[in-house]
Amino acid sequence: MDLNLSLLLAYALSVLLLVATPGPVVALIVNTSLNAGPRQALLTALGTHAASLLLALLALLMLTTGLALDPRLISGISLLGCGFIGWLALQGLREATGPQTAPAAAPTARGRRGLANGFLLGISNPKDILFFVSFFPQFIQVSRSFERSALLLTLVWVVIDFAVLGAYILMARQGFSLKYKRQVSGLSSLVLLAVALAGLVYTGFELYRSGAA
Repeated sequence: MDLNLSLLLAYALSVLLLVATPGPVVALIVNTSLNAGPRQALLTALGTHAASLLLALLALLMLTTGLALDPRLISGISLLGCGFIGWLALQGLREATGPQTAPAAAPTARGRRGLANGFLLGISNPKDILFFVSFFPQFIQVSRSFERSALLLTLVWVVIDFAVLGAYILMARQGFSLKYKRQVSGLSSLVLLAVALAGLVYTGFELYRSGAA
């Protein structure tokens, strides 16, 4: 058997810890589940999955073609991502603190917005970018076949990510969360805002340091 089970287990555990740790994706999923329902949150999760698959493809291209990304490009994408996360946070805080009288959007429009928000957050999430560009390739030797390894690692990511986000969606619909909907929604929005501000400071410092070097 050419499958390295210990390496695969280490990878699965790393993915589980990465996904389960509260971050911008989890905060957005919880917020969406509370304010727009589980179906909308599921569409948002599908958007983040699409972004993850695109980042995984980029990591594989880097391995097979020797493509090297300019660190300044990654930092620029991170800055844009932090700005988008901050915008989502402010939108969530406005919904959590404002009157609940706004008319609901049409289901199709909400679905498109959920997919778009999930994709944009996933593709610009600094945590996911670092994972797929730097960490993901470290496990590509999980089997002797490059194609099999790539497929297996991507599948493990999708299954674990979907299961964990699904659990967060269900937890957000429990009685306690619904009873304190505004508080939970406000807290998840504050988490998004904190991630955005921390990312802006860190990325800005990295750009300044690389420019001064």
